[in-house]
Amino acid sequence: VLFLQIVHILNMTSAKIVSFLLHPEESLHSLQNRIESETGISTGNQELLLETGICLDPRKPASQCVIDGVRGWDSYMVYLFDKSKTVYDGPFASRSLSDCVNYIVQDSKIQLPIPQLRKVWAEAVHYVIGLKEDYSRLFQGQRAAMLSLLRYNANLIKMKNNMVSASQQLKAKLEFFHQSIRLDLERYSDQMAYGISSEKMLKAWKEMEEKASQCAQAEDIGYLDEQIMALHTEIVELQKSPYARRQGEVMESLEQRAIDLYKQLKTRPPDHAYSDSTDMVKIIVQTVQSQDRVLKELFGHLSKLLGCKQKIIDLLPEIEVALNNIKEADNSVMQMQGKRQREIWHLLKIACTQSSSRSLVSSSLEGTASSPAATWLPQSSSGNTAPHPLSSLAAPEDGANFADVIQENVNYLELFSSILQEVRQEQNSMMVS
Repeated sequence: VLFLQIVHILNMTSAKIVSFLLHPEESLHSLQNRIESETGISTGNQELLLETGICLDPRKPASQCVIDGVRGWDSYMVYLFDKSKTVYDGPFASRSLSDCVNYIVQDSKIQLPIPQLRKVWAEAVHYVIGLKEDYSRLFQGQRAAMLSLLRYNANLIKMKNNMVSASQQLKAKLEFFHQSIRLDLERYSDQMAYGISSEKMLKAWKEMEEKASQCAQAEDIGYLDEQIMALHTEIVELQKSPYARRQGEVMESLEQRAIDLYKQLKTRPPDHAYSDSTDMVKIIVQTVQSQDRVLKELFGHLSKLLGCKQKIIDLLPEIEVALNNIKEADNSVMQMQGKRQREIWHLLKIACTQSSSRSLVSSSLEGTASSPAATWLPQSSSGNTAPHPLSSLAAPEDGANFADVIQENVNYLELFSSILQEVRQEQNSMMVS
């Protein structure tokens, strides 16, 4: 019996405790099925929280509900919430009176012998203590809900910070992209008259600018930021609320008064004296009334906690969508930036090719004009006598040099033709792209 594992579950929707004997290696899903049959809350809507606000892990066995410690298994609670409900409004009935306590409550002035009165008052004290403990358990369940809400809120703040950071990065990239493409369009327009032009590329750049303006819509997360900030303010107010703190001081004082009354009765000699239960019944009635008041405040506060938690659950998918939109817009901007830079480098390559081809043509033309003239110019002598007419004829060596010059010019002409053909192909490919 000492090694049995028993889990006590406090149903926060009904304020009742249900207990289950755990089977060896029983799964959490199996335990949830048993809870469903006992409470009527479906497994999909069950939320089982530990005192720390941590939700039970479905991958672990059901034994995670029971902890080994000084308090033992008989005092540890698991708190059951219904995820389909965000308003817990009761009514929650107090624990039932025993027959003998109900007897003195019905007629507090009835006279009973002291020995019998001791037994009745002992049960009355136990009843008052039980009312206070019931409230303490429910308050601990409310505290678990608050801790769970704070965990959700921490996750919300983390996602919000990621979303804001991604939005700011996208905004900076869009500003850089707009400034870059405006400058490129201006410089492109300036060189169109004497440089390279492509209407298709110009149209593509303008479409990029329009698409970048559409991407700016993804960085607009103001509406989500406002909702998150309003929700954060609401959670802070709930934390500051007096209902977030224990309100059982009145019940604790009534408990102490009931104990003191019982001690006074216990010191009276067990003679044939009789006494009524007026003072004890007053304490019982006041304790019940105090419990009704604090439970109403507790469950009102709990409903607000669960409402905030549901708002966070509803906001998380919207933040995920906003993050995905920002990432897609960011990738689109980077792709457009890369494409435009590749096109600029392509234009630079064409311009450099045209410049080098002009240089080659001019150098080849200069070589062609100078070489034949130098070959056929007559050789001047240092003396005053005129050269021999036959001296102007080309020697065998000069004929070989002249043939080399002609072959070199032919090579330059073929190179120039190939360069022009390559430039035309590159221009055609750029026009097509």
